Amino acid sequence: MGRLARRAMLMLFAATVVVAVAAAFHGHARFTAPGPLMRETTVVIPKGYTPAQIAMLLEYNGVISGGTVFAIGARLTGRDRVMRAGEYAFPAAVSMDGAIALLTGGKTVERRLTIAEGLTTSEVLGLVAAADGLAGEIPESPGEGMLLPETYFFSFGDGRQHLVERMRDAMTKTLDELWPLRAPKLALPTRFEAVVLASIIEKETALDSERARISAVFHNRLRRRMRLQSDPTVAYAIAGGGGPLDRALTRRDLAVASPYNTYKARGLPPGPIANPGRASIKAALHPGGGAELYFVADGSGGHVFARSLAEHNRNVASWRRVQRRRKRDRER
Repeated sequence: MGRLARRAMLMLFAATVVVAVAAAFHGHARFTAPGPLMRETTVVIPKGYTPAQIAMLLEYNGVISGGTVFAIGARLTGRDRVMRAGEYAFPAAVSMDGAIALLTGGKTVERRLTIAEGLTTSEVLGLVAAADGLAGEIPESPGEGMLLPETYFFSFGDGRQHLVERMRDAMTKTLDELWPLRAPKLALPTRFEAVVLASIIEKETALDSERARISAVFHNRLRRRMRLQSDPTVAYAIAGGGGPLDRALTRRDLAVASPYNTYKARGLPPGPIANPGRASIKAALHPGGGAELYFVADGSGGHVFARSLAEHNRNVASWRRVQRRRKRDRER
């Protein structure tokens, strides 16, 4: 090979190297530069997607502008096989490198479902069924009062059955913690009966300051073998446990034949009437020390308590005057 030919080949090689270096520099610049995304965007990466398919999906959603550069960058940085499926929130202007870091880090979007205290199991399962992002069928009912109300976090694609199992396990854990610490000489021989009473307390009041006091009333009545006469138990019997009664109770309702009607049946009903929260369970296990046997609404969201029937009747009369006054105000 002549000198000129060798020089030409060297020049061609040098030019190729220059072009390759320039291309690599340009590719790296695009790979690390801010992307086109204008605002945070959530994208679900399905299971089994290849790096090329992920790149196409991100490009379609406006997260990146160069799918080929993304796929090459993922391969050259050794992260093409460790990107994970899931739901991700990509921040505005995220680079391709940053997007891959998010996908390999596995920090998926955290969803939440809040279960309020006092819902029936039927209502809770309805919320789980309607929750966006959960997968699978609703499991069979674990029973009334067996699910702990609180806020549960989950990721896109988590199973509905698994979430319900978490609720049941949370209730079991709560009872495991609180039952050994119960007050002595309770009128509740078992954990199950504690949940039953807690569910009634939960439906009777939403005020933390009243829970232990209402618990004391029911404990006092149980010891004296008095009927509990709790309106929420009657409402549960009439509604069939499906949810709240959509009307006020009547005198006729109080005579309904049901083991849940505590105006007719003595002692606790055969099961919980809702899923009680931790505060109501604790109140059932730690009643206040008063000797009161009655309570009725006071018209301001709370209750007024009494030791004697005569005092209670006066309180009831006062509450009925409040009801009549409110009815007149509505009719004006």
